[in-house]
Amino acid sequence: MTRFRRTLRQTFTIARRDFIATVFTPIFLLFLFAPAIMGAFSVIGGMGARSAATGGQDKTRIIAIVPAAVTRPIAEADTRLRSVFGEDDMPPGMTTVAPTNDPNAQARAAFETKDIDAEAVLYGPLDAPQILYGPRGRPSADYLGLLAQTTLAAQKLGGTLPAIAATKTQITRSTTSVGGQHQSAFFAVFGIFFLTLFLSGQVVGTMAEERNNKVIEVLAAAVPLESVFFGKLIGMFGVAVLFVAFWGTVVTQITSLMPAGAAAALGDLTPAVGAPMFALLFAAYFSMAYLLLGSVFLGVGAQASTMREIQMLSLPITILQVAMFGLSSAAVSHPGSWIATAAELFPLSSPFAMAGRAANSPELWPHVAALAWQALWVTIFITVGARLFRRGVLQSGSARPFWRRKAKAVA
Repeated sequence: MTRFRRTLRQTFTIARRDFIATVFTPIFLLFLFAPAIMGAFSVIGGMGARSAATGGQDKTRIIAIVPAAVTRPIAEADTRLRSVFGEDDMPPGMTTVAPTNDPNAQARAAFETKDIDAEAVLYGPLDAPQILYGPRGRPSADYLGLLAQTTLAAQKLGGTLPAIAATKTQITRSTTSVGGQHQSAFFAVFGIFFLTLFLSGQVVGTMAEERNNKVIEVLAAAVPLESVFFGKLIGMFGVAVLFVAFWGTVVTQITSLMPAGAAAALGDLTPAVGAPMFALLFAAYFSMAYLLLGSVFLGVGAQASTMREIQMLSLPITILQVAMFGLSSAAVSHPGSWIATAAELFPLSSPFAMAGRAANSPELWPHVAALAWQALWVTIFITVGARLFRRGVLQSGSARPFWRRKAKAVA
C-alpha cells in the first residue's frame, strides 16, 4: 500500500508539473481562444456566402403566364399557400405575365432573359397547365401545379376558398421520441469526436522536448516509467478539462439567450437515459475517449525524436479519429446490430458508441461494464507504450523510433 501511494503521488506530481507548464504560457491562451478565432472566420465566410446567395435569390422567380382575369385569383392563392411554408421551404417569388400568341415560345424565352432567373414557368389553361422548369426547379414546378389546382378550385367555388378556423393545440410528449433519441446519439458521438480531435492530438509531442534535453532519463531513473506516462497523460487531460469547462460555460450562456424557437428545437433532443444522466455519461465517455486515444498517441509519439516525425504522425492520427467517428456513427444509426456491438467492444470506438447508446437505450448497467472495459485498455496502452519506450529508446541509448531500428536490423 505504501508503494502504491508513493507511485500515485509521483504520478500526480508529474501531472501537476505538465499541467502548470502547459497552462501558464502565452501559447495556451492562443490555444484556448482558437475556437473563437475559427468561429469568427466562419461567421465572416458565412456572411459572405449568404450575401452572395441572397443576391442570387432576389432575382430567382417563378412565372405564371395567365390571362388578366386569372391574375388576381392566382395571386391570392399564392399568398394563401405561402402562409403554410417555412422560411427555408418558401418557393421563389411569383411574377404573372399576360400570354402572347405563342405561350409556349413565351415560356421558353423566360428562361433566356437576363433580368431574372426563372426556375419554373406555367402557361395554358388551369385545368391542364403546362409547366417548364430548369435543372433545380422541380420543387417550384410542383408548387405551380398546386397553385393552379388551388386557383381553379377557388374559381369554381365563387372566386375564393372558404376560410376554415382550425383549432391548434401543442402537446408535450410523455416519452422520448425515436427521432430525438437518434439526434441525441449523433450529437453525442460528434461532440466527443470534435473535442478529442481538437484536444488529444497535443499529447503526441509531450515527450519530444524532454527526450531532446535528457529530462526523461532523469525522470525514468527516479520514477517508474509507467507513472511518467500516466502522469503526462493526466496533466494533458487536465488541460483538456480546463478548455472544455471554459467553452462549456460560454456555450451555456449563449444557449440561454437563444430565441424560444431554437430552444424548443434543442428540447427535442431527448436521450433515453434522461438529461442529467446523459450529461454525466457524456462527461465520463469524453474522459475515457481522451485517455484511450491519448495513451495511444503518447506511446506512438514517444518513439518520435523530432518535430518533423511528430508532424508526420498527425495524418494517421487524424485518420484513426475519423475512422472511429464513422464506425460509431454507423453504430448509433443501427442500435442493436452487429456493427453497434463491434463499435461498443472495440476499445478506441467504445466511448463514442456507448455515448450514443446512452441516448438510444435506457439501460444503465452496460455503461458500468463499458467504463471498466475502457479503463482496462487505458492501462494496457500505457503499459505497452512505456515498455516500448524503455526497451526501444532508453536501453538502446538511441533516439531512433523502434520501426527504424527494426528496419536497420533487418538490413
